[in-house]
Amino acid sequence: MSYLIDTPLLLRIVNRADVQHVAAETVIETLRHQGKMLHIAPQNLVEFRNGATRPIEVNGLGLSSSVVEGHAEEFEKKFRLLPKRPEIFPAWKTLVKAAGVTGKQVHDARLVAICHVYALTHILTFNVRHFAQLAKFGPGVTIVDTASIL
Repeated sequence: MSYLIDTPLLLRIVNRADVQHVAAETVIETLRHQGKMLHIAPQNLVEFRNGATRPIEVNGLGLSSSVVEGHAEEFEKKFRLLPKRPEIFPAWKTLVKAAGVTGKQVHDARLVAICHVYALTHILTFNVRHFAQLAKFGPGVTIVDTASIL
């Protein structure tokens, strides 16, 4: 099985004060121990930088760019980084039209489209409901709640 990691897991791995920090680290190590393939996409690193450098007052981690760059480098070593492919945009466009996606959910739809293009079978997330409807379209993706692995 191959998993795409949802960005909030990356943010929680970095934020030791987050109540789900230990769960994020534990689920990643559990899947690794089981021999699962764990992937991230460039989009994850863009979203990670957004959330990690955003001020704390507006729901970010308030980290400096240099600290965030160090974490991103570690993620690139720890997870397989999927290169951008031109097929992702048409897959995303088809998905958002079919599912009627609007607002912030366009980012989640892009992760699902990445799974379709790369034939990844699972998305690992704390936010199952964000992906539930999207998983029904295309070849389908299994949405895995981190709690189901712990």
